[in-house]
Amino acid sequence: MPIFRLPPEPVFPDPVLAGQEGLLAVGGDLSVRRLLVAYAEGIFPWYSKGEPILWWSPDPRLVLDPAELHVSRSLRKTLRRGTYVVTFDCAFAHVIRACARAREATGTWITRDMERAFIRLHRLGLAHSAESWILDEESGFPQLVGGVYGLALGAVFFGESMFSVQPDASKVAFVTLVDHLVASGFEMIDCQVASDHLLRFGAREMPRELFLSRLRTGLLKPRCVGSWR
Repeated sequence: MPIFRLPPEPVFPDPVLAGQEGLLAVGGDLSVRRLLVAYAEGIFPWYSKGEPILWWSPDPRLVLDPAELHVSRSLRKTLRRGTYVVTFDCAFAHVIRACARAREATGTWITRDMERAFIRLHRLGLAHSAESWILDEESGFPQLVGGVYGLALGAVFFGESMFSVQPDASKVAFVTLVDHLVASGFEMIDCQVASDHLLRFGAREMPRELFLSRLRTGLLKPRCVGSWR
C-alpha cells in the first residue's frame, strides 16, 4: 500500500487506504487544525524522536464502551479504600510529561512537539487529564503519582497515554475518568491499538469500518469544550 505525503493544507487521504499495519501518511505538522481534522477522521500521529511525523489508522481498532468498563475485584477494593484523590485538568502538562518520561527508556512517541501540541489543545478546552494524588507524609503536600490524558471531541474520548509511580494509581485515574465520561454522555473511548492492560478493562477490537461509522455518529453530538476541573 502507498504511504501518502501530506500537503501543507490540513487534509488527509481516506483512512481505509492505510497499509496493513495502519500507516497512512507522513509529514505535515502538529497544528491544532490538523490534529482536529486527523482525529475526526480516525487518524492519529505516532512516531519517535528524529522521525518525520507518521499518521496511522489501524485495522482493527481498539475501543472501549464507557458503560462496559470492567473493574477487577482488587481494583474495586483500592477505590473503596480511597488511597488516591483524583482530580481533572489540574496538572495536564505534568501528566503528559510523566507519560513521556515513563517510556523514554524504551522509546516514546510523546516527543516534545507532541507535548506542546496537546498542551495547546488542553488550553483550548479540548484535551483533558485525570490525575491521582497521594499526600506526602514528609512534606504534607499532595504528590502526583498517576494519571491519564486524551482528547475529547463530540461524544468520543481519544485516550492517549497513562503513567503510574504507585500501585494502581493510573488505573484509579482511568476508572474515575470513565465514570465521568459515562455521566457526561460519552459513547466511545478510542484506545487505538490492543494492549493486555486495556483489554482487561473491557476494551475490544472492532473493524476499522465500524469504528469510523461510530466515530462519525459520535462527532455529531455537542462538543464539550472547557476545563473539567
